[in-house]
Amino acid sequence: MQMKINYFWKHYVRYLSFHRLPELKAGNVCISNVDKINQIVKKFISDGPDKLQIVTDFDQTLTMHSYQNKRCDSCHGVLDNSSYLPDDFRVKAAKLRDIYAPIEFDPHIETEKKAPKMEEWWTQVHELLGTLNISKSLINKMVAQSSVRLRIGCDELFKSLDKWNVPVLIISAGLGDILSEILTQQSAVYSNMKIVSNFMKFKEDKMVGFYDEIIHTFNKNKCAIHKSGYFNNQRSNIILLGDSVGDLHLADGAKDSSTILKIGYLNERVDESLEIYKNAFDIVLVKTENVDLMNALMKRMTDNKV
Repeated sequence: MQMKINYFWKHYVRYLSFHRLPELKAGNVCISNVDKINQIVKKFISDGPDKLQIVTDFDQTLTMHSYQNKRCDSCHGVLDNSSYLPDDFRVKAAKLRDIYAPIEFDPHIETEKKAPKMEEWWTQVHELLGTLNISKSLINKMVAQSSVRLRIGCDELFKSLDKWNVPVLIISAGLGDILSEILTQQSAVYSNMKIVSNFMKFKEDKMVGFYDEIIHTFNKNKCAIHKSGYFNNQRSNIILLGDSVGDLHLADGAKDSSTILKIGYLNERVDESLEIYKNAFDIVLVKTENVDLMNALMKRMTDNKV
């Protein structure tokens, strides 16, 4: 009898989650702890948008990994693959990518060992970029020419988050100027957004270097935003979005958060990485190029709001 009760309760809880948010039933959605997700979804819907904030990565999280079976550009990829930049730069950038990218995405290498390698990579790329006299108008052209794409539904999501004054913190190891231009061309940079990334310094409209410390994939939790007062906003419900286990600490500065929902996009190497992602994130979206789940959750949270 007890086994029957346990079985019934387990599936009833699953029903409650899926009833509130049917998008959780999609075949590309992996959830390890249904009970936990049910409680989080219930709380988020009950509390509404006034208690919510978003903390997110950018490349391959808010942007597509692939489109029509072709890999999309990242922020760095916009430059690496641009015909506006000299061939010599693209060759050197590709060589660096071939050396360091396998380290970044190897699930069997510890983060502590990856971090110094990423520092090496980013430093060398930034030095290369500093030799190119990049202008702001050139950034506009390179983004327009590139294959970078926001995930399907991002524009709708950003509009909704702005309408309901939900703070959006984007922490990116990419290039802040490229990131901002992508948002401008494909959606908008809204007033509720704060972007923390590697921003270029310009002098007389020519890039001369970068501001502040290097932000790479595995030190996002150590950037200055976590030591500031940004998270002192009485918003205890956090949705964290990322595509790497290095993104799990994006919200480390939020000391008083009561509920964090960690959603991870698993874009590649599914067979070798799925269990790692399932153990790390609350929800794993496998080879998904949209933000349907986020839009559905926002809709449920605001259904009864004026």
